[in-house]
Amino acid sequence: MTPSHDAVHAAACDNCKTPLQGGFCHQCGQNAHNPLRSFGHAVEEVFESFWHLDGRIFRTLRTLLSPGKLANAYLAGHRAPYVAPLRLFVILSVLTFFVGKFATGGGDPLSPPAVAGGTGGSTTVQVTGAGDEGVDFDALTSADDVIRLRDRTIDGLLAARAALPPPLAFAREQVENNIRSTQARARARIAALQPDHPALAEPDRIPENGPMPDSTGSLFSQNGKPWHQTDNPVQVDWLPAFGNRWLNKKIARAQDNIPRLQKDPELFKNALMGAVPSALFVLVPVFALLLKLAYLGTGRVYLEHLVVALYSHAYLCLCVLVFFALSFLDGLLPAQATVARAPVWMAELLIMCWMPVYLFWMQQRVYRQHPVVTLLKYLALGMLYFFLVVTAMVLLSLTSLVNA
Repeated sequence: MTPSHDAVHAAACDNCKTPLQGGFCHQCGQNAHNPLRSFGHAVEEVFESFWHLDGRIFRTLRTLLSPGKLANAYLAGHRAPYVAPLRLFVILSVLTFFVGKFATGGGDPLSPPAVAGGTGGSTTVQVTGAGDEGVDFDALTSADDVIRLRDRTIDGLLAARAALPPPLAFAREQVENNIRSTQARARARIAALQPDHPALAEPDRIPENGPMPDSTGSLFSQNGKPWHQTDNPVQVDWLPAFGNRWLNKKIARAQDNIPRLQKDPELFKNALMGAVPSALFVLVPVFALLLKLAYLGTGRVYLEHLVVALYSHAYLCLCVLVFFALSFLDGLLPAQATVARAPVWMAELLIMCWMPVYLFWMQQRVYRQHPVVTLLKYLALGMLYFFLVVTAMVLLSLTSLVNA
């Protein structure tokens, strides 16, 4: 017995009323199943993009690994078996972006440092007022435990104060107030636990560590004087007042972050690597235009060159994704484990060496010109495009510097 239309789907399309002959309307393409009549179909509709993507993504990625094969197949009209180039590139670029953020520190590497109350071996502190309660000494039941926690906390506070750059010198007094408050609360707890403890006869550690930095110190100059956000700001005549305020706010952000970059250049490297996916995303249409100019005589339209650009950049995103994963793995290994880290370094080197070879091979297979002609065009395009990518990466990194 053949199931009725109601058991499977309606006899006619709910959208355009065309008689149905299958699971989809051949007139408008709408799914014949009504998700409001079946919980299973409702769930399927929510995850529809994943179900449709799942069967093709692995075939697409496998074909992408062969230089030029995927682009040639798509340009030849074999589109159904593969994920469309724009969709594939968006998926990989977004995935690479988030993996890159995680691999380089779980967020913007130039964002303000985490400042929280520290215990144990932590050297980060909470820079708040003198009345801040900070560490909970009342939970401890031993005077020796109070002393150990007090000393660790004060060591962290002193380290944080010493690391304050000149633009943040205003926080120095707050840190010193926290040191005094910590010592007073620790002394009170020790006295409550053991009134005759020898530590009560010891003097407090006075927070003196050289002269206080000049709070007006600036890394920039304006009109021959140190720049200051309010006292001596940058003024651009053609900008409105809110524009100048915004500009000086960004300069203040940059000034706060530059000392951190000088102290730890790895931060800028992480910001630079994190900018790679964004730079590639922005420059895809530019690379397609360069291909169009380089192959004017081939008769290919711009959108065909865009397909080549999208698939080549999708492969680059895939390589960067693997590179981020390897970098994260390398960071998990001990610095002394040279033997264990050697395979990771070798894999990173192979990826970096293979990427330009892959792109040349892809260009040769797609455009089918003499290898020498392809090599000359590849070198010219490569040098120009490399300059554009590096410029975009630097600009994006500087943007993260002033927006952190």
